[in-house]
Amino acid sequence: MTAQPWLRRVVPATPQELAAALWSFGYFFALLAGYYVLRPLRDQMGIAGGTRALPWLFTATFVTLLAVQPLYGALVAKLPRARFIPIVYHFFVLNLAVFWVLLALDIAPVIVARVFFVWVSVFNLFAVAVFWSFMADLFTSEQAKRLFGFIGAGGTAGALLGPTITIVLAVPLGPHNLLVAAIVFLEIAVFCAHRLERSVGVRQDARDGPREPARVGGSAFAGISGLFRSPYLLGVGAWVSLLSFGATMLYFMQANVVSATIKGAGEQTRIFASIDLAVGLLTLATQVFATGRFLQRFGTGIAAAALPAVYVIGFLAIAWSPGLGVVLVFQVVQRWMNFAIANPARQVFFTVVHREDKYKAKNLIDVVVYRGSDALYGWVYDALHAAGLKIGAIALVALPVAVAWMVLSAALGRTQERRASQSAGSAPARASTRLGETS
Repeated sequence: MTAQPWLRRVVPATPQELAAALWSFGYFFALLAGYYVLRPLRDQMGIAGGTRALPWLFTATFVTLLAVQPLYGALVAKLPRARFIPIVYHFFVLNLAVFWVLLALDIAPVIVARVFFVWVSVFNLFAVAVFWSFMADLFTSEQAKRLFGFIGAGGTAGALLGPTITIVLAVPLGPHNLLVAAIVFLEIAVFCAHRLERSVGVRQDARDGPREPARVGGSAFAGISGLFRSPYLLGVGAWVSLLSFGATMLYFMQANVVSATIKGAGEQTRIFASIDLAVGLLTLATQVFATGRFLQRFGTGIAAAALPAVYVIGFLAIAWSPGLGVVLVFQVVQRWMNFAIANPARQVFFTVVHREDKYKAKNLIDVVVYRGSDALYGWVYDALHAAGLKIGAIALVALPVAVAWMVLSAALGRTQERRASQSAGSAPARASTRLGETS
């Protein structure tokens, strides 16, 4: 694939990497466009039955993930990624079709709304975790620092389109009809994943013809042993848990403030979609022009620490002035920093672990650990609120946790850089299937 000069200036990829980078961009674009069509609808449904139900919804999400995690592990163990990735997404498409029928017929609306909230929370983590496992399997640490910002920009562009569709169509068409758009985007994501596999296979085996990547193998529960035998992966798991802590505290603050201030399902949905749109615009500009350079210059430790630094400032601001405007601005800024800088750094963390851990331990961390932490911290927030603490006081309680999160980020960054250096030093002595490498 010959790159035009303007394209090579935008995409920080070598000619050998270009096709994979562009298909990865398209894959993430379609995936997040579909999710962000659904996200405002999920957030509105989350408060439809009252904010007091949110801790139970978070707990239900965690229990659901515990049930499906071994099934995913078995799927990964038995099938090569070219087969299990489409299966995962087609399963979600089938679920969306069932939800569309239930919502269109107005069957048990409160129950369906709560189940839908749980389902979208599960879908989000599984769908995105599968994508980033694929990316960590495909690219080396050095490639990831250059390319993950650009690839992430594909998701951000999709995250801009999704809420735009919701803002425009939620009221005239009715929220439930937006599920059809999400189905279309998921099928486009499957197509892009298929083309990505073909582009990688053709290049890696040009002399012998395309080949299907080997299955990951191992057991359905290997993610658990992989996580607990590695202090590095435990540290990444703790980082993700602390990410959940900050996000959950802020999510509950937002839900309570919006519920008390903004009335009407349509207006609440539009508020949430507007937040998504603002986050998308800021993140896209950063990913295109700054993320790759930031990661290459400052490393993964500082990039990962940027997010808890935002939480330190944000919790201080809420403690000082716990109003709607401050909460919404904090939400926009932390999500911007997460998607643009911290999340690419976190994905680079996984480029230096064994291949089985990239799919199983990573999925366990990104899905079960994250949502388990959501459930735990949801109840922590509820307990603090029940004890009489207002939003400002809860923010002060959360402040030292954010500081500890910053320290952990720096430690993980040092370990990742050391592992990457060791891996690069031993590369000539090992056979590799990573993109652009030769044995």
